[in-house]
Amino acid sequence: MAVKMKTVVTYRAKAACPTHARTEIPVRDLTVVVDEPLERGGTNLGATPTEMALAALIACTNVIGNKNAKRLGVDLGEITIDADCKFDRRGVLMEEEIDVPFPEITLTVACNGPATSAQLEEVGTETAKYCAIAKLFTAAGTDLTVNWVKVEN
Repeated sequence: MAVKMKTVVTYRAKAACPTHARTEIPVRDLTVVVDEPLERGGTNLGATPTEMALAALIACTNVIGNKNAKRLGVDLGEITIDADCKFDRRGVLMEEEIDVPFPEITLTVACNGPATSAQLEEVGTETAKYCAIAKLFTAAGTDLTVNWVKVEN
């Protein structure tokens, strides 16, 4: 008998906040540290919350992109993801409320495998459908562009 996986799950986390700038969040058997740099009163033990948001987008693009490539039978080879992110800091600086703190993000996913440009475009289209973090940014009003490009070794 096959076990059906739940489609909606509940995540729970109870974070420790040892300083005004550092947050330690247990995730599975790991502890994720989010922090501010020294010049902003942090201890620089981790990325800032906004850096973590961009990192999550890059990581989700990698994971979901590779899952889609496998499903479609596309060999991406090695990939790198370059991010160009516009971040409106007025909100975190408490200058004014900002509706879209990340107005524009462009990711370039460079793949050196045998996949054709058309195959990479298909992987990109499918990845946009399923990347949860990309959907969060898009729903928040970010102009998100993800370019899947073929590069030579």
